[in-house]
Amino acid sequence: MGKRDRFVAPTTDYASADGEQTLTLRGALSAKTRQQYARETSPSGVSAAANTDDMRERAIEFLFERLVAGWTISEIPTTKSKELLTRYRVATREERVWITAVLREHCAEWFPDVAVP
Repeated sequence: MGKRDRFVAPTTDYASADGEQTLTLRGALSAKTRQQYARETSPSGVSAAANTDDMRERAIEFLFERLVAGWTISEIPTTKSKELLTRYRVATREERVWITAVLREHCAEWFPDVAVP
């Protein structure tokens, strides 16, 4: 068997207002991932102990994990999945607000069927 060509999703860069940070987001989201996101964000897909804030944070983290291909801060790039997620989890409140706004803008353009809380 020959090597299969691997699909490489297009990416879009989003710079912060101060220009110190750039998020690079993928322009592809598989049908399976969309289904998983819909399950995880539906009221029936979360535990009774989860509150609205927990659900919102999990939804944003889910999209961050699937869509962010890179995060450059002060010209230092991060592209490995585990490092990106770790950096997201220690992000400041202001960074999280910016990331959420970027995810909303990106999904509105690329994935209108995906609602970002």
